[in-house]
Amino acid sequence: MTKNFEGRHVVVSGATGALGAAVARHLLGEGAICHLPISRKTAPEGFEFSGQDRVHIATGVDLTDAKAVDAFYDAIPGLWASIHSAGGFDMGSIDKVDPGQFGQMMDINAKTAFLCCRAAARGMIAGKAGGRIVNVSARAGIEPRKGGGMTAYAASKAAVAALTVALAEELKGADILVNAVAPSTLDTKANRNDMPKADFSKWVSLEAAAASIAQLASPANLVTSGTVAEIYGRA
Repeated sequence: MTKNFEGRHVVVSGATGALGAAVARHLLGEGAICHLPISRKTAPEGFEFSGQDRVHIATGVDLTDAKAVDAFYDAIPGLWASIHSAGGFDMGSIDKVDPGQFGQMMDINAKTAFLCCRAAARGMIAGKAGGRIVNVSARAGIEPRKGGGMTAYAASKAAVAALTVALAEELKGADILVNAVAPSTLDTKANRNDMPKADFSKWVSLEAAAASIAQLASPANLVTSGTVAEIYGRA
């Protein structure tokens, strides 16, 4: 593993989830200083990053609240990269999805990404040293035909993809590269439990997804921006 992130400050949202934890783990291996916002008042029991060197955990950060997000980012010195893996998933046919479910998907997927992008961009612009932003969309977000039975989720992840491309164009003059990944099914314990008869070998490993995200967030990425990378594995 390289040390591309040695001494660099990086935000990873969603680190209590499977993908966010894998990303934080990967970045720490590359020397990053990781800032992890958590919505709970305390870190989960047994949280693997508690007490680790180069990890700063901020509790009680509601990523759907602009003031809370801004305050969290304002406290980070010399922000280099911001990676937004916080989010959620919900199934439901259109005749059964209520407006509350749709609003929740938009909040936890699209709004959190927007507010984190906004706060990160402000800090990077002020720092005048460039930076990297990486969002997490989904296959259903860029291939809406895959979103049947999960339209609220697909719509929210499509919004993340559009946000990414538009923001990349807006920030290119400040040397802030903005990209996203769009995974198919991630190989997580929860997904295996939900789909026990699936062929897990076709899914995307968390380690591979984390490596793809780290590559886009790395200072070694000099030119790639406005990309929503398809990370589908063998799906």
